[in-house]
Amino acid sequence: MFHGSMVALVTPMHADGTLDEKSLQQLVEFHVENGTDAIIAVGTTGESATLDHEEHCLVIHQVVEFSAGRIPVIAGTGANSTTEAIDLTRCAMEAGADACLLVTPYYNKPTQEGLYQHFRAVAEAVPVPQILYNVPGRTACDMLPETIERLSLISNIIGIKEATGDLERGREILRRCGDKLDLYSGDDSTAMELILQGAKGDISVTANVAPRAMHKMCKAALAGDRSGAEALNQPLEDLHRDLFVESNPIPVKWALHEMGLVSSGIRLPLTPLADNYHDTVRRALRKAGVVE
Repeated sequence: MFHGSMVALVTPMHADGTLDEKSLQQLVEFHVENGTDAIIAVGTTGESATLDHEEHCLVIHQVVEFSAGRIPVIAGTGANSTTEAIDLTRCAMEAGADACLLVTPYYNKPTQEGLYQHFRAVAEAVPVPQILYNVPGRTACDMLPETIERLSLISNIIGIKEATGDLERGREILRRCGDKLDLYSGDDSTAMELILQGAKGDISVTANVAPRAMHKMCKAALAGDRSGAEALNQPLEDLHRDLFVESNPIPVKWALHEMGLVSSGIRLPLTPLADNYHDTVRRALRKAGVVE
């Protein structure tokens, strides 16, 4: 249903941490103009953990409004409470989101059966298309391929964002799920290779700052053009790495502010990028041709 470079969009904030609607609209236009294939609003890169329910739904509404049907909008609606995930997913559907992205419940460390029951409950409660999201490095919860395979049989669960960076894990999901579920990379460093092996795209942090380059790279990889994809990916490799010198989205929000696209705000407990990393991120932006 979705393919290519899908940006895990940051949520712009003023210096005092309040939401910045003007910059959000500017970011949506930036991605439409530069060929991004879909926008993920209020995912984990969008600081979903520190937005309250009203703000979360507001940002989804705004991204849908600003995109005006020109680009698919996928709303991040995961939570470690099943009831909260259902409420957020229903809000996103009512706002007009094309699909929802649901991260595994964090901190409470459910069993594999608990994960299955959680995602099944959300899918049964809200008929919008849903994409699972596995990122054990952030959640302390790893959804295994056999659980993903069980969930792939639920009709409105359409995909999985696999962010382990483990290519063998990705291959196993492809073997188990086949055409029942679309696989998306959630790890920019290994995204090109995973797409070449059968994934449908990349839900990307790098695409925040290099949307056109990421769109072209994903397009080449989807076409099976390894040499072309490698040539396009090579200038982006430092970004893939250095946008994680501190916890995401700290570096990418700093980079977007450096590019003049957003205000400087980020919410505690996250803090602005440490001074000693500024040159590191700047060098990666230059190598990618994003800034001079």
